[in-house]
This record gives sequence, C-alpha cells and structure tokens, in this order.
Amino acid sequence: MQNKRIRRLATPITAGAVVGITMLGGVPAQAAPITTTFKAACLVTPSAVAGPTTEAQDSSVSIDAPATVNAGEEYDVTIAPPPISYPNSVSGASVQNVSRIKIDVAVPQNAEFLGATIVPGTGSGLSGVTPNVLRVNENGNVDPNGTIIRLSGNNSVIGNGPGASKNSEGGIVAKAVSGEKTTFQLPQVKARLKAGPSGNVDIKLRTAGEAGAWGNDKNFLTFLPKATLVITAWAPTQCTPRNTGGAADPLNSGAGPLATTTITEADKQTTTTVVAPGSVKNGSEVTLTANVNPAANGGTVQFSDGATPLGGPVTVANGTASMTHTFTTDGDHAITAAFSGTTGFVASTSAVKTINVSTDDTVTTVAMTSPDTAFVDQDVNLHAQVTPAVQGGTVEFTVDGGDKVTGTVGTDGVAVAPYKFTTTGTHRVLARYSGTTGVAGSVAPLFPVSVTHAPPAAVQTSTTLAPVGTVEKGQPVTLTATVDPAAANGKVQFKLGDTALGAPVTVVNGVATLPTTFAASGTYSVTAEFIASAGFVDSASAPQTLTVPGATDPGTPGGAGSLESLFQS
Repeated sequence: MQNKRIRRLATPITAGAVVGITMLGGVPAQAAPITTTFKAACLVTPSAVAGPTTEAQDSSVSIDAPATVNAGEEYDVTIAPPPISYPNSVSGASVQNVSRIKIDVAVPQNAEFLGATIVPGTGSGLSGVTPNVLRVNENGNVDPNGTIIRLSGNNSVIGNGPGASKNSEGGIVAKAVSGEKTTFQLPQVKARLKAGPSGNVDIKLRTAGEAGAWGNDKNFLTFLPKATLVITAWAPTQCTPRNTGGAADPLNSGAGPLATTTITEADKQTTTTVVAPGSVKNGSEVTLTANVNPAANGGTVQFSDGATPLGGPVTVANGTASMTHTFTTDGDHAITAAFSGTTGFVASTSAVKTINVSTDDTVTTVAMTSPDTAFVDQDVNLHAQVTPAVQGGTVEFTVDGGDKVTGTVGTDGVAVAPYKFTTTGTHRVLARYSGTTGVAGSVAPLFPVSVTHAPPAAVQTSTTLAPVGTVEKGQPVTLTATVDPAAANGKVQFKLGDTALGAPVTVVNGVATLPTTFAASGTYSVTAEFIASAGFVDSASAPQTLTVPGATDPGTPGGAGSLESLFQS
C-alpha cells in the first residue's frame, strides 16, 4: 500500500504541475514588445519511486526593448514574467510549494551590461528570499564579468550555484494557498545596457554550451516543486527551448534572439588636411587638394586664402577634393580647406597650409636623414630631404669623397639611393641637391654613418620590394617585400620617402605585405626595410618608384598637408 502511495505522489511532480512557468511576457511597452512563441520542454526527476518525466508546453516570451539606439547610448530592456499557476492537489497528493526558481538570460553581445533591478511592486504570491538580479559566470558564481543575468532568490537554486540543493526549500518560494490552484507573479526585471559602436544587440535566453544540453542545471529555467502524500517528494526540474524534449531533440526558436536592437552608428568625426606645394612661382598654376579622413563620399570643401574664398565649393569624392589656382602675389599664403560634412560624417576644417609664392628661385636646404648605422656588405638606403618639398632634380650622395650614388627627388622632397659599405669605421656622406627650374640647389653638412661588422653568427639577408609602378588615387594596392633567406625572422617597415607606411609587418615564409591606398598625386620612392630578429642581419630594398597620376600636389613632411595625409593603410 505504501509503494502505491509513493507512486501516486510522484505522478504530479512534473513540469505540468507548474503551468506556465516557462512563460515571460506582459511588459509595458517602451515601443512595441517583441513576443516569441515556442515550445519549452522540461526534464522532471522526482525523488520518489517514479522515474524522470518529460513535459513540453507552449511558451511565449515578451521583451520590451527599443528597435534602434545610437552607438554609445544607454537604454533599458524590460522582462516581465506573467502570472504563473500550479494545481494544489493532483491524484491525492498535495503540492506544497515551488521554490529555488531561477531564470537565466545571456548578457548580450555588442553592449555593455550596466546592471539590472527588480521593478518594485510587480511581484506577488512570493515568500522566501526576496527576488534579486545577479550577474554570474558559467559556474553560477557571482562575477562582475560573468556572461549570465540571473533572476533568483539570491542565487539559491537547484544547481549551478554555490547554495544549490535538490531536496530543500530555498530561494524564491511560491507557497500553495487554499483553493484548487495557486497563482503567483515573478517580478519584472529592468536591465540597463550601453550600446557598443555598431551591430545588433540580441536578447537571448541562456542556451549556449552546457546550458543548451538536455536536463542540465545550467538550463535557462530551473525550479523545485515539493509535494506530500505519505512522504515528502522533491522534483528538481530543468527546462530548455525544445519541441518534445530529450537530448536528440534540437533547440528551437526559443534559443534564438527574442528581441533585437539595432545600433545606429554615430556620425564619424573627420580630419581635413591640405596637400599643396610648400612654395610656388608667381603666376604658376598649382593644385590644391583636401583629404578628408575617414574618406567621405559627398559634401563639399571650400578652399580659402586667409579669409578669401578660392572659387566655389568643390565636391568630395572618395575622401578627396581638388582645385587648381594661380597665385599672383608674392609672400606667404595661408590656405585652409573647410569640409561641409555629409551623411555619417562631421564637418571639419584643416590646419593652415602655408604656401610661399615668389618670383625668384626658391631657396632650399637639403639634409641627410638616414642611415646613421650600417653593417659591412649589407644593403642600405641613403635618404635626404629637400626643404621646401619641391619636386624635381636629384640628390647626389658622395661617400668619403669617392663613391657617388644618385637619387631622384620625389614630390615629397625626398631622394633615396641604394648603397653598400665595404669597410668598417665612420664614413661621412655629402648630399648635394642639384636644384631645378625656379628652385636653387643646396648642399647638406657631412653626415656620419657608423659601419660595423654584423655579429659573426648572424645570417646575412637581402630584401626585395616588388615594383609599385602607377597607382590611381584611392585605389587599393598591396606592397610586397621578399626577404632572403625565407627563414629569416623579423619585420619589414615599408616607407614612402622618409615616412613610415603603417607599423612594421611580420615576415612570414620570407614575405611581408601591406595593403594601403594613396590619396595625393605625384612621384615618390617606396622602400622596404627588414628589421631583423636575433640571428639575422638587417637589410633594405632598392627604392621603387610610385606614380600617382593627376596634377602634382606635394606636401611638406611633418607640417600641415604632410605625407601622413597622403596614404592610408
């Protein structure tokens, strides 16, 4: 007789004894709540004679969240469980209560979780531990960096928590009241989020990893019914979004996004720079170029000489706007470019680019800029900078009054020539600029280069830069450097004249590549310098010529309109 009573007692302790426990909804709308309907299946494991039971019920979840937010904006998401009912008596057994109720929601991606609170006055029929919201990790421990938002009675649960139990009351308790059934209301939860820079913010139940497995304490919904007939029986229950239940039954739509908030990217801040010659001849036509970074399509640029507009606004395409102008007065001209802004891009005004207009030959200076050290019999490049940066002419490098090598002066005023020192010691290099039409030549002070032997065990290397040739403005191009031997460890620094193109690139199987674009026309020298790791020797490629078609628009390195604005990597 007693065994029969035990079996009768086990029968009602199923998910069916807690009707609607998997249903969330009824949220007062910020906009329009999103409701997802799906099946929720629960594994119930009574402590009495009866074995595990599977129950599946229709469920629906309503989430109140804004459809769109701005990047970086703080906003609220509200989740409210509906009234939940369970029968007070089934087959003669009395259901005493349901306790240790917890609901887990995944901390959303693309947003910062700022915290969550219980909405006062929204729960009823509850006793035990006051419901609260905690941020926990995969082990159910409170963790400020955890990936789970948990509604529970201070983390008193059936499992996956430090105070877990499957055979004692705890946490949130919904006690049976007189009548045929008991109805209680879990409180509403309001979560505060801060949108990331882009993408979507999805609100999802906890179903990732073990939380999506069948019959696991990490399941998004777990609780503990208690009933008595002759003895007390406990029925720990674990629920997941499944149609029928069982490990072979896959998760359904309830495991997907229940509400999605789209992040609207904030308008991008822009920087506008002017690229133009540092000096020009009176009466000569010159090209003024404005580069808008990041590259906008649309909007206009107004060029000005001081307070005087130069022509009308020029349309921006692929981050660039250009015009031609003829200066008719000598002296320094303060050129600026004002970008109007456009959809997704904020307006900006460049720093002043000073252009010296003269009728005499432009006075120049030339200075060696590198290298200051080298190894015997290892390829290096001799660099010199002509100031102001006026394209044309050559720089002749003379080593110790003997060997001579020549480099062509590019639009940036930089000349590069390959050389190999054959003896150790301090060698002195003289750089002589030839000048060009309207531009006077100049001579640099002697530049010392300290030449030593490479470490005896170090492996000599050579670096080759693939030809660059002609590249259209704004068109993607990949620079490729090959280091021999292919096993050499180190990085390659690509350079445009004296200006580094991005950060050094790691050599993999003897090759280093750099995707980039160039935004101003002219002719330049591109080199690749191998920075060796221990056991290998530095080397440099011979310069390759880069031509960007269009009217010449040189800049003065280091100043407004410099080469830093000419390329993007």
